Amino acid sequence: MQIEKLSTHIDARAYLKALGVESGGIKIMASKMKLHLFYIRSMHVGAANILKQDALSIGAELAVPKGTVTALHSRVDALLIVNEKQLLELSRKELAQPFGLKALAHELKRFAALHAEKEVKVMGVINANDDSFYTLSRFRGDAAVSAIGAMIKEGADIIDIGAVSSRPGSAQVSAEEEMRRIQPIIDAIYAQKLFEKTTFSIDSYTPNVVAYALERGFGIVNDITGLADDEMCRISAEYHATVIMMHMQGTPQTMQLSPHYEHIVSDVSDFFEHRLEKAEKFDIKELVLDVGIGFGKTLEHNLELIAHLEHFLKFKRPLLVGASRKSMIDKIIKTPTEERLGGTLAIHLKAVENGAEILRVHDVKEHVQALRVARAIRNA
Repeated sequence: MQIEKLSTHIDARAYLKALGVESGGIKIMASKMKLHLFYIRSMHVGAANILKQDALSIGAELAVPKGTVTALHSRVDALLIVNEKQLLELSRKELAQPFGLKALAHELKRFAALHAEKEVKVMGVINANDDSFYTLSRFRGDAAVSAIGAMIKEGADIIDIGAVSSRPGSAQVSAEEEMRRIQPIIDAIYAQKLFEKTTFSIDSYTPNVVAYALERGFGIVNDITGLADDEMCRISAEYHATVIMMHMQGTPQTMQLSPHYEHIVSDVSDFFEHRLEKAEKFDIKELVLDVGIGFGKTLEHNLELIAHLEHFLKFKRPLLVGASRKSMIDKIIKTPTEERLGGTLAIHLKAVENGAEILRVHDVKEHVQALRVARAIRNA
């Protein structure tokens, strides 16, 4: 007899199927193999005591501070530890309970059965400007078209093109100048029908630039302002575009001056809640969420968002992460932009493990290769 310790990130259903477990059993057992951790803040002490008893009754656990059982404090933080099966049971149990537990039950239910593995897409970056933080991503005219062709050959699922730098402290650019820079590239893509070979994304929050791109074969709007402008919402809906809705605190000119959050994951989550409601009012159907790594965040904020990315799966929208060669890598290990590919791959592979479906990258070939190898390991 031999025993092997397996990773918690295996495809549980694949293992159970290989064992010959009957289909009904696969569903039940797989639900017991996925562990969830929930940090619950400022919970009514009565709710904490009820939830702890209900959790224990089904084999789960709620960690609470000392003195909770005697109501030493009126509000407490708690850590809920449940597997998938227990999560569903607990979300049903709490529907009938007081002290805000009904609302908690609805929120817990949103997290159940969310981590089904999906094909990860690679989005290549083309910057039609002279100001982007990574010089090797800057292209103009024919050079941009050649770079697009190379990315298509390397396996890019999406190519994101923008003419205005959004690096911290970047200079503002007029709508006229943005159009002057990007129009020749959009026209070349349209004339050569490159949009038939891959999907194109316009990285802009200028309405007339976005409309021009969508009229000429682009299918995605990458809006770093997160649909702040109603006109952007209207145009995106009119062209039935997919919108990448990013979180940013401040503007590119101010975002890194002194980023502050009460709780980074919850604060970004609240932003998405409100902007998703706005998108729904404008009848925008297809949305991708981007937590905005490096956009108004400290290193600690960025690391926490990557570590807890799974939280945002509750919105049931694809998640995009773009940490390619960003300064957070330099803050961990001092290294120039040109030497940050290794750090980029580490962040992006962890993001995929935590639920990201799209990676926005400067290095398409290397990411396609890394994702294929990572997938082979998971499927081993």
